[in-house]
Amino acid sequence: MSIPQQVPEQLRSRRGVIPRWIGISVLKLMGWRVEGKIPDLDRGLLIGAPHTSNWDFVIAMASILAINLKMFWLAKHTIFVPVIRIFFHWLGGIPTNRDEPRAVVDHVLSLAEKEETVVIGITPEGTRKKVVKWKTGFLRLARNLRCPIIMVGLSFSTKRVIIGDLFYPTGNNAADLIAIRKYYEQFDGRHPDQF
Repeated sequence: MSIPQQVPEQLRSRRGVIPRWIGISVLKLMGWRVEGKIPDLDRGLLIGAPHTSNWDFVIAMASILAINLKMFWLAKHTIFVPVIRIFFHWLGGIPTNRDEPRAVVDHVLSLAEKEETVVIGITPEGTRKKVVKWKTGFLRLARNLRCPIIMVGLSFSTKRVIIGDLFYPTGNNAADLIAIRKYYEQFDGRHPDQF
């Protein structure tokens, strides 16, 4: 059976067939599907929202494996506990300490320079809890990486991961946040009241 390609050649992972099969199987068992294609870029910052439950992580990791995307993703350092740290690193995880934001940016920029092609993933809310105002760190990161933002949405009501629009930061963080938040109004998280 041929599996459709949703990722351009230069951004495909070299993990092999079995991890991809696992990702596809997990999504299928949960009744989810990934729609859309990763744009033909050499570098991108992927944001995923809404982030309202721990299930978002499971769906995101299964999606990354299923579409065979080579992606590094940022998450708080406290989830990288000794037992699963190696697995998270294999999946592309980068532990981040919010008390050291400059070190995180430097690490990501160094990684991007080392890799010929790269997608960096982040949740713009930075937490599963309801936040009134998103932080602007992901916009600064996209500007530092000199790349567009790939906007990916989760729709729990229809069980779809939707690879959507590209957004090019303008430098006006306030206006950019309004536009991005408006775009994400079409999606619904597991706990809509948290978004």
